[in-house]
Amino acid sequence: MQDGSDQDIAQAPLAADPLAVLPGYALRRAANVMMAELSARMADAGLRVGDASVLLLVEGRNDMTSSLIGKALDIQRANMVRLLARMESLGLVTRAPIDRKSIAVVLTPLGAEALEQARAIIQDFEEDLMARIPARHRDHFLPALNALWQ
Repeated sequence: MQDGSDQDIAQAPLAADPLAVLPGYALRRAANVMMAELSARMADAGLRVGDASVLLLVEGRNDMTSSLIGKALDIQRANMVRLLARMESLGLVTRAPIDRKSIAVVLTPLGAEALEQARAIIQDFEEDLMARIPARHRDHFLPALNALWQ
């Protein structure tokens, strides 16, 4: 007999969740679960998802300013300052002048090593993610997600 406790609710079928039929709720819930999983995998390598994102963006470039990185990742300036300061303190990135007024964020050798670790983690994560999607939906999964924000 169920008494309505949290344990009973947690074990109830997903179909019994009235919010599960709302696409926005389902998307947010899926995104939260997936980002938590990716964050845990990155943490095992001493990285954060934001670190990996910055490393991927600046690889092989000498023209990525903090402003461009923030725009690309939709990160506010104040948060970019903290993120890049932490990454610099870890030796993952450094700054290099572009011209008289612009400064680029560039990879260090340690950052390049961290990037390779991040790439391996991301590749495994993406494969595991896609394996959870029914085969008949895989081809249109990413285009459908991109349509929501592009």
